[in-house]
Amino acid sequence: MSTTITQDRHREVVDALVGLAPDGVAYVPSASIAPIINGALEAQEKGDLPLVYAVSREEEAVGLVSAYPFADKFGVIIMQDNGFGNALTALTTMAVSYHLPLLIVANTRGGLGEYNSMIHSISEPVPELLRSSNIPVFRVDRRNPAEDWGATVKEAGNHAKMTFRPVVVLMEFYDHKDAKAKA
Repeated sequence: MSTTITQDRHREVVDALVGLAPDGVAYVPSASIAPIINGALEAQEKGDLPLVYAVSREEEAVGLVSAYPFADKFGVIIMQDNGFGNALTALTTMAVSYHLPLLIVANTRGGLGEYNSMIHSISEPVPELLRSSNIPVFRVDRRNPAEDWGATVKEAGNHAKMTFRPVVVLMEFYDHKDAKAKA
């Protein structure tokens, strides 16, 4: 069975997450990023990831995953970029202030193909909000081949561990060449 470029990108991201060997992966349920969440859950079922769990809000994910480094562990968060509005205080007062390494992979909203006109007001300024909070941001989109998606996630996770701080990868799923790709 053939896959679309979007499905290949999702698989690369999941494979990169597995390769980072996190001790836990927290996710905020979302239809938009469901393929990556489902891939992480499948990896857990196969024994490739030890703990993948849902949280109700983004700041809850930050609180839980920020505790991992205190036990010499590493965690990942999967979420949407519009959730940074909820997570920013927890990120800046906990993860940034205490130099806690964690990786956040988030799909972007508000760009091309976005059907929800209200989402633009939070999603568009997210990269600048994060950078101004001293949180590194890396981006991948339709211009990047699938393997770049995985490589970026892997290197961002390593960067978080090496620099002892949260790092974000923003992923824009929309691709005009793939009818199944959406915002």
